[in-house]
Amino acid sequence: MFTTKTINSVTPSAADPGRGLPSSCSTDSLRTRICGSAWSRCNARFFSLKRVSLNKEKGFHLDMMSSAMFLPKNLHLICVDMPGHEGTTRSSLDDLSIDGQVKRIHQFVECLKLNKKPFHLVGTSMGGHVAGVYAAYYPSDVCSLSLVCPAGLQCSSDNQFIQRLRELQKSAAMEKIPLIPSTPEEMSEMLQLCSYVRFKVPQQLLQGLVDVRIPHNNFYRKLFLEITSEKSRYCLHQNMGKIKVPTQIIWGKQDQVLDVSGADVLAKSIANCQVELLENCGHSVVMERPRKTAKLIVDFFASLYNTDNKKLD
Repeated sequence: MFTTKTINSVTPSAADPGRGLPSSCSTDSLRTRICGSAWSRCNARFFSLKRVSLNKEKGFHLDMMSSAMFLPKNLHLICVDMPGHEGTTRSSLDDLSIDGQVKRIHQFVECLKLNKKPFHLVGTSMGGHVAGVYAAYYPSDVCSLSLVCPAGLQCSSDNQFIQRLRELQKSAAMEKIPLIPSTPEEMSEMLQLCSYVRFKVPQQLLQGLVDVRIPHNNFYRKLFLEITSEKSRYCLHQNMGKIKVPTQIIWGKQDQVLDVSGADVLAKSIANCQVELLENCGHSVVMERPRKTAKLIVDFFASLYNTDNKKLD
């Protein structure tokens, strides 16, 4: 079951009943729930894929909801939790490869008939990988695309993080993946790896974050190994030439996880591509620069479709 967050300018009670969406639906192995029961009458629709990397209830989350509060209220925004995160359920039968995730998202879109009109698709990190491949696989669903530091690209040289992963693979020590901490010290290191801003997190909170994550670490490790496997690792790179819609790339210049040179790789392969590089920003773009990210996405969309959305100051 996918969990979604729907943000509308029209409350369900005020909406036209004839335009309502089902409160739940199922197709084969997919079951979905939505918050709210109706489409809003608005100028634009945004569909966001987010990857929650830390427990939201503990105060840290790396997802598009950080920027959502800065978006204009007349947008219809749907944020989907990716496999295994937040309330989205897990199954040993799930195909966690990028290809499998893309097809599952398409099943979700078809189930709720979100593709009656093309939507603007946004994805960050793993979600960016999935979003980019989705736009390549299902071009008629998407009118435009925003990719925030997406994974799935093959750069000319490896940064220190990728080099470390390769060393761990060679030594068969993948239980030490830097993005899957199991101690407060490893959690602190992960925060420093993912963010240019140096957060001062108390030891007690670090321990709490680790305690929440540890029961899920085996799944996170399984997911990480799947999306970095030979089948999935460069799926976006292999399909980026098929992306035909206007595309925006947003990347932190100080990203230590996915090298910023990936933005240039995409720009050279996608015909209608706009690149935004953020100074003093790491991999956690939407957490470090939520207002700026929201402004860039809205301004990009407005420039394409001449919408009435008020630009953010």
